[in-house]
Amino acid sequence: MSAVLSIKPRERDVILQALSAGVVPRAGLRHVQVGRAAEITAMVRDIERISEGGSAMRFVIGEYGAGKTFFLNLVRLIALERKFVTIHADLAPDRRVHASAGQARGLYAEAVRNMATRNKPDGGALGSIVERFVTDCMDEASRRAVSVEAVIDERLARLQEHVGGYDYATVLKAYWRGSEDGDELLKAAALRWLRGEYSTKTEARQALGVRNIIDDGDVYDALKLLAAFVTLVGYSGLLVVFDEMVNIYKLQSSQARNQNYEQILRMLNDVLQGNFGGIGFVFGGTPEFLMDTRRGLYSYAALQSRLAENAFAKNGLVDLSGPVLRLQSLTPEDLLILLSNIRSVFASGDPERHLVPDEALPSFMAHCNRHVGEAYFRTPRNTIKAFVQFLAVLEQNPGTGWTDLIDAVEIAADAEMGSEGSDQDGQGSGDDELASIRL
Repeated sequence: MSAVLSIKPRERDVILQALSAGVVPRAGLRHVQVGRAAEITAMVRDIERISEGGSAMRFVIGEYGAGKTFFLNLVRLIALERKFVTIHADLAPDRRVHASAGQARGLYAEAVRNMATRNKPDGGALGSIVERFVTDCMDEASRRAVSVEAVIDERLARLQEHVGGYDYATVLKAYWRGSEDGDELLKAAALRWLRGEYSTKTEARQALGVRNIIDDGDVYDALKLLAAFVTLVGYSGLLVVFDEMVNIYKLQSSQARNQNYEQILRMLNDVLQGNFGGIGFVFGGTPEFLMDTRRGLYSYAALQSRLAENAFAKNGLVDLSGPVLRLQSLTPEDLLILLSNIRSVFASGDPERHLVPDEALPSFMAHCNRHVGEAYFRTPRNTIKAFVQFLAVLEQNPGTGWTDLIDAVEIAADAEMGSEGSDQDGQGSGDDELASIRL
């Protein structure tokens, strides 16, 4: 069994609380990850390319339970360690890549609210990034004996070539004035504009003196502008992670779907042609979202031609250089390692404190196989929940025999399995939470 490093009490509690609730933990992923070395290596190459001024786009495709959510979270954490700024959001009926009634702005606002850096990995990092920029400008202005506004204009001159660049300068100068005057309302208004939370131009003009807002039609340009800004502040780049892309596939209106696919095509073309740098996109979706020629990405001919996979990558051969990165389902061997890792998390990384011996793990898996069948490792959410509860009972009831307790464990097949692809009416949950514990 693989050894797990010493685990801090807070990390242990976060991991076990998430696993027992059936969701992917937001911290401590390295303690439970298994496999995926080739895919992670490919993503690390993308991250390095972005940090060197390039760009990248990946469609992480996997069946329900194959590990999309876990994989995307791990990629974000790797980017944070490389001094990236990350933003992420799940698509939903009220959050889309393209819309005309506020849904695209809602996606942008949610993603920027989740903005993270290495020092603020849990989100809400926009304020600290802006504060860092303004402080640097104030220091430079003091050294050069010039006005802070002049320094802000100089530093943001590069952003003028982007749509909305002039408004960025206006908003950041307003933030500086609020900082100087102790006007928290003005600072909050500036951050609200940067998050895309103003719904009318009139309200933004009254608060900040700007003529425009980040609206549905400006979201992609705002992402490029944000990438240019965080790079200017001193970060390596911006990684944009959108999960649950299947919600586009579920849209009933073919026009709405095509408009979203057209926006994705615009992003993909810019990345493939190297039109700008310092930004990467990672999208998580199901095979139906990608390959369905009636409703998926392949229904849009231009996207199908660009996302078609290497014809030579067959019979076990893989090509991880293209935009599409497929995740395979969890194997029984992977699940055995995962259960071992969870056992070590319970023991805080100390083998002497293991609650069950090695032989308990295959015994637990055999019990799952008898009750659920092979789905226990392909969609392992309920299996993992049951294992965490199994260990919790042993921990809280010293002297209880694990062999007797295993036979009492009830494990049901995951009721949500397959709901993503089969739901043609858009009523499915699309939940990929703990089913995605596979890395």
